[in-house]
Amino acid sequence: MLSKLGGIPLQPDSIQWLLTAKALKTELLTRIENATHSIYFAALYLEDDEAGREVIAALMAAKQRNPKLDIKVLVDFHRARRGLIGHKGDSGNYLMYREVNAAVEHKIDILGVPVKSREFMGVLHLKGFVIDDAVIFSGASLNNIYLHENNKYRFDRYHVIESVELARSMREMIQQYLVNDVAVSSLTQAKDTERLPTKNEVSSLKNRLTKAQYQFTGTQVGNRITPIVGLGRKKNKLNKVIVAMVEESEEALFICTPYFNPPYVLARALAKHLRKGKRIDIVVGDKTSNDFYIPPEKPFSTIGALPYMYEQSLRKFVKRQQWAIDRGLLNVHLWKDGNNSFHLKGVSADGKRHLITGSNLNPRAWALDLENGLLLQDDNETWKQQFEEEQTHILEHAERLYHYSQIETLHNYPAPVRKILKRIKRLRADFLLRRIL
Repeated sequence: MLSKLGGIPLQPDSIQWLLTAKALKTELLTRIENATHSIYFAALYLEDDEAGREVIAALMAAKQRNPKLDIKVLVDFHRARRGLIGHKGDSGNYLMYREVNAAVEHKIDILGVPVKSREFMGVLHLKGFVIDDAVIFSGASLNNIYLHENNKYRFDRYHVIESVELARSMREMIQQYLVNDVAVSSLTQAKDTERLPTKNEVSSLKNRLTKAQYQFTGTQVGNRITPIVGLGRKKNKLNKVIVAMVEESEEALFICTPYFNPPYVLARALAKHLRKGKRIDIVVGDKTSNDFYIPPEKPFSTIGALPYMYEQSLRKFVKRQQWAIDRGLLNVHLWKDGNNSFHLKGVSADGKRHLITGSNLNPRAWALDLENGLLLQDDNETWKQQFEEEQTHILEHAERLYHYSQIETLHNYPAPVRKILKRIKRLRADFLLRRIL
């Protein structure tokens, strides 16, 4: 499948690895300031905090300098219109968007995309910052922790791809399937006249998005990059590419995921890969590096049980594949760096194929969220050294597991967590939860 997959030709010097969140912020602000014709941003959210306001201020300033600059910012509709988890009242990010847009002469488009009628049923998880003829691709959203504004950071991957055709393709997909859709609404509308999408419009948008794709002029030979978009369980091209990367790998896989809860079809492909004597390195965040982790000394809420559920999923997988660890075929690396968090996603196969994406390797991403990714096929191994250096950087704060017993059990968890997980097990709700987590 992958060898027949068309892609956009890339020159050897077309890719840049940024490696750190601070480097991502610097690159974004510099490119925004120097933009000449267009800026298209897609992210889960743009937060009302210091880093978020700095980014939106840069966008506003660029628009005032050049009123013809085409600026589109797309975020998840539901995420933008609610406060942070635990915050009550009307405190969504859209209030900030409305405020800053009202204060300038030349407005920018900040649009909310309702992939589903409720946030828990699916979100806009599309990624990519397209500025002129370059694409800055990362799983990061835009706020303090993703851009390392203060003392904490959320570790992700950050790549800059210089390609006129890739940038055009990503802009046109956003324009065709999102900007022009009746269900996608402005998040800067005045309160007394705002129009919100109806349930029928959202449902209709979902159906159209399952058919979305990037259009480009490509090739099936040489070094190339393929933009891929996917939504839904049945015809999701991105999911199929990930499975194909595992099935077609001849030697080794390097996989990054913050939450370990692979869909059944992927878990089966990984197990088959190991049984054939091929190697897998998996880098996953320690439960304390999960963005939902609540330290024991802080007040507990139900959402804090999620990291422990993911950890138990990892323990179950490692225990089942302990034989592969013993033979050196499976290497599981737990990432932890102080109180920072881990958000890396992606798959590399045989040092020649690399998927950079914001999509989690879990049932929710594979069935509910609108996801995308960029598949790099490095037939000439032009970028092999750079990807190996990136992997070394990723493993800098990771500890390798040698036995499943190194992962804690329910007995070791705080009392509130034990109570919730026992209740879930008693109600036999774990099967349902795994499908939406």
